[in-house]
This record gives sequence, C-alpha cells and structure tokens, in this order.
Amino acid sequence: MAEIVGIRFKRAGRVYYFDPADIDLEVDDYVVVKTARGLELGRVVISPKQVLASEVTGELKPVVRKAEPDDIERAQKFEDKEGEALAECGKLIAKLGLPMKLLSAEYNLDGSLLTFFFSATERVDFRELVRELNSRFKIRVELRQLGSRDEAKLIGGFGRCGRPLCCMNFLTEFSPVSIRMAKEQDLPLNPMKISGVCGRLLCCLAYESEQYHIMKEKLPKQGQRVSTPMGIARVVGGNPLKETVLVELESRATVELPLSEIAIEGQLPKED
Repeated sequence: MAEIVGIRFKRAGRVYYFDPADIDLEVDDYVVVKTARGLELGRVVISPKQVLASEVTGELKPVVRKAEPDDIERAQKFEDKEGEALAECGKLIAKLGLPMKLLSAEYNLDGSLLTFFFSATERVDFRELVRELNSRFKIRVELRQLGSRDEAKLIGGFGRCGRPLCCMNFLTEFSPVSIRMAKEQDLPLNPMKISGVCGRLLCCLAYESEQYHIMKEKLPKQGQRVSTPMGIARVVGGNPLKETVLVELESRATVELPLSEIAIEGQLPKED
C-alpha cells in the first residue's frame, strides 16, 4: 500500500499525487511541493489516503511542508509581477518580429523560474527571445507553446450557452470529441454551431453522447416498416429524448407515436 495526497495547482487543473510525508493535511490546505519547475504552491483536493502500490506510477515526491503565511504572501507578490513580465516579453516579441501570441506569464514559488505561455500557427524560433529574456530578468526563463484548447482553458471566456467555459471551470482533462457525436445527437453539422471558442468541436458534445446512443438503440431505424394502432407505416424520424417515433402511414399522413405503440413487423408491441 502507498499513501497519496491529491494536489491541484490551478482551478480545474489536473490533480497530481504526492507523498503526504506524515504531514497532517486536509482538503483546501495549501502546501509547498517540489516539481520539475522548482518549488510551487498547491492546494489539497484529495486528502491523504491509502491506495494500492500498483496504482501509483513513478516515484511519489514528498510534500515539502504545509504552506505558511509567508509562502502565500510570496506567491501573491510574484503573481502581481507577472503582468509586468508579460508586458516586457510582449515588447521583445514585437522588436524581434516573432509570429506568436503571448498568453500569460507565471513565476514559480521561489522566483527562480519564469514561464511564458504562447500560441502560434507555425513553428517559431524563439532562441533569441529566450536569451533576451534571460538577460532582462536574470533568472531561468522557459517558453511553452499551447494548443487551441489549452489556450482557451488558460484565457477563459464564455461558451455558446452563455456560461463560463467548461475547460476553465471544471474540466481537468480534454476527452476525445468526434463529429459522430454531433450526428448521434441530430445536431446541425455546421462548424460554426458545434465548435467552441477554441475552434475545436465543443467538449460538451461528449457529455450526453453515450446516453443518446443508448436511447437511439431503442428506436426503430429510419425507413423501417413498423406496425402501429393506425396500421402499417414507415419510420421517417424519431425523438430519443421523448421516446417517440415519427411514422408515415400508407395514407401518406405523418404522425408521432410513443415507442410503446410501435412494433417492428413480425413483432408484438411491448406491453407496459
């Protein structure tokens, strides 16, 4: 068995596991941990618990300490300096004429590393920019290029539904989304209507995809001949949410009937 504690560094960010190192920790406690970026301030989202050693991949790094007021104050001071760093980097990007969009800047807890996040539509040679930034800030500087989804998650905004973006609000990881999910839900295949602010397919297409798949399996297929209380008919549509079937009778009239009143030819209708 191994003891782990789940820590998150950003809202809706991925949860990372650490060794609690016998420190008494509870959910919402702030802690200082050592990562590949140096010391960082994180928040406990999963209290210490025992898990099977096989569930842990790699070596767990121990929590350094529970955060003290000085740690939180230091993190706030560096956060206040990030706007200035962003402005300086923006000037250098303009000076060097680099085709990149600067998104944000982020210091680690001890101020030994400054990371700039950017997006670009093509490969960017930013070696000269890094040299200029190292000379300007006198600390180690890294640049990280983000994809369109990660850019939207970082910047935030509002979706077509009028609510804050899911990726910024609660999605910790991006799930695969396909055009098949839109077809399954009978949504218009207009890219303008099924794409998010990132330009990719809406993440929410995956939320009800499985449920639609299950509900649609109950409905007869379009074009299938069925028996109804009004006689033999042909299926021309259906509403999986209402569990109704749209059929065309031999008289060419179209009616919507509950699934319970429909039977595929040769089968008896289901009894309630």
